[in-house]
Amino acid sequence: MEYLTMTNKELNRHAIIRKLLDKEINGTIAANLLKLSVRQVKRLKVRVKDFGAKGLIHKSRGKPSNRAMPQEERKTISDILKEKYPDFKPTFAAEKLKQNHKIDRDPKTIRAIMTENGLWHPKKKKRIEYHAWRKRKDCYGQMLQFDGSYHRWAEDRAGEWCLLAAIDDATGIPVKAKFDTDEGVFSVFKFWKEYAEERGKPRSIYLDKFSTYKMNQKAAMENHETQTQFQRAMGQLGIEPITAHSPQAKGRIERLFNTLQDRLVKELRLNDICAIEEANKFLKERFLPDYKTRYAVEPANKADLHQPLNQKEKKQLNSIFSKQTTRTVRNDFTISFKNQWRQLSKEQPATVRKQDRISVEEWLDGSIHFSIRGKYLNTQVINGRPVKAKKSDWIIPATKRVYAPQSPSHPWKRLVINPERIFSKS
Repeated sequence: MEYLTMTNKELNRHAIIRKLLDKEINGTIAANLLKLSVRQVKRLKVRVKDFGAKGLIHKSRGKPSNRAMPQEERKTISDILKEKYPDFKPTFAAEKLKQNHKIDRDPKTIRAIMTENGLWHPKKKKRIEYHAWRKRKDCYGQMLQFDGSYHRWAEDRAGEWCLLAAIDDATGIPVKAKFDTDEGVFSVFKFWKEYAEERGKPRSIYLDKFSTYKMNQKAAMENHETQTQFQRAMGQLGIEPITAHSPQAKGRIERLFNTLQDRLVKELRLNDICAIEEANKFLKERFLPDYKTRYAVEPANKADLHQPLNQKEKKQLNSIFSKQTTRTVRNDFTISFKNQWRQLSKEQPATVRKQDRISVEEWLDGSIHFSIRGKYLNTQVINGRPVKAKKSDWIIPATKRVYAPQSPSHPWKRLVINPERIFSKS
């Protein structure tokens, strides 16, 4: 017994044509029911009469397509994928086949070949929680999404690195990305100092509640004046930091990391890169320019809202992007910082008193600077804790005042008192 596989459309056609053959309906009614021409219905009637229900099945069913890929080419692609791109995703593998092997095939075709060879396993779609869609910002530089991603970017060739990246919300362009060892204060400051010098100041930065960007302790959250080093620096530059309440809120940067953890890892492998310096050079000169041309979108407004640094900000940039704390001047005019003692010199650009609170700045180049009221103080490192002085002045003046010698013609010099007149009797 022969079994036929027919679609619902074909079964419906067979039922109508059988009624036509049994003369229950005429050709015009059959054509209206099937939404075909009378001429086509006549052809179907002849085929059913000669071959039965099988006559309604398309003759090409079960046969290889005339546009099918040749088996030799299919085998060549399979061998290349197994040898060089076994863990690539279909779209990325298709791009590499076109770029490196001159094989231009649709990603869907490559996906089918990878699935056949067990290199790709289609994932079932998960039920996603509802999140309201947020409209993109209108202008370039209006808001940047920023975050860091810890990953083994060089796989087994190096340890774990942190990729710091900022993406423009309006255009989807990753404006800057840089590998570093961590997402600490100094690494983030180096990133944004370079960005401010290259492009200027964006209007706002959208980031998460990592401790570098926001104080999460209960006492700090209740006191709105308590700031992190990052918030203080952004406040000095007039950039608004915005903290997201969920990863989905800054989904653009999260999706960027998702893409980079797939593509960038493999690009670094293909180029045999295993050092941070080489990776940063490759990222800046080759990977990001190519990424921007592929995935950038046109903003609603073509205005660039980056604000250039003014002269004052340029001079203070090292101070702004520094880790700042405070210390108290001791009675012997010494300061203790990081288990190191420093002595204030006698010559200072500003008046310093005992028990004054001074600012300590740790710059990105590793140097340490002490300041009070905007003036940097002169200090020198001393070995060990200083011996307590018996007596010392209570103040170091801003400048040493020098009195000019009085001339002989000064009125005080000319004044002569007669002692006889003072002690004479009346």
